[in-house]
Amino acid sequence: MTAVPAHARPPRSLSRPEVEFELIVPAFDEREGLPATVAATLRFLARRPWSSAVVVVDDGVDAAPDCLDRFAASALGRAVGLHLLGCGDRGKGAAVRWGIETSSARFVGFGGADNTTPVEILDPVMELLRAGHGAVIASRHVPGARPAVERGASRRGGGATFRGPASLTLPEIADTRCGFTCFPGPLVREILRDCRIDGSASDVGLLAHVVKAGHDVVAVPAGWTDPEGPTPSARRDGPRSTAGLLRVAPAGW
Repeated sequence: MTAVPAHARPPRSLSRPEVEFELIVPAFDEREGLPATVAATLRFLARRPWSSAVVVVDDGVDAAPDCLDRFAASALGRAVGLHLLGCGDRGKGAAVRWGIETSSARFVGFGGADNTTPVEILDPVMELLRAGHGAVIASRHVPGARPAVERGASRRGGGATFRGPASLTLPEIADTRCGFTCFPGPLVREILRDCRIDGSASDVGLLAHVVKAGHDVVAVPAGWTDPEGPTPSARRDGPRSTAGLLRVAPAGW
């Protein structure tokens, strides 16, 4: 896959047909979990009354297209719309930005490739977006939320390491990394012009700019299953995450 320069703008040729809702799925080394996530998402969206599409953005070189061919050619893939983009190995924030900037959807969001938060949460998310909120997020830390599988102590520690610095930027939002984050399309595409965080702090950066622009962020209680794979490490991941968060702190807005 050809490398893409940092903060490059996607070409107009990557734009897709307009739908009411488009879900961006950034994927890096997700060949094992991605097929199940795509299948569950397509099945769910095919039963909804709103037009929709799923856009997988391959942030790396792990040949994500190989596992998506059968879905794109299936009846579900044709009914919902399944698209694949490549943005080079530039980080989750870059993958999300690449997907959103090429979208013309009325509402657009992004979710994880590991299916940790059930896709059914998009029903209340869409209701809140249509009501005019600036951003709607899934959260494990609001009344009604319940983890589907209890998180291990090491994962809880890693999450707390990130939430501490994040709370300095978004003190009223307890959880910024739980599966789904969704926005009105025109608003988030405008906001993305000022967002340049490519790593794990990109979620906070987007939400911080929504708040700065005078819009609200509301949370929907979520179920949660710990993903398989490497456990977040405060020592390994903390400094990088904190550095990204400092770039979106209020003084740097």
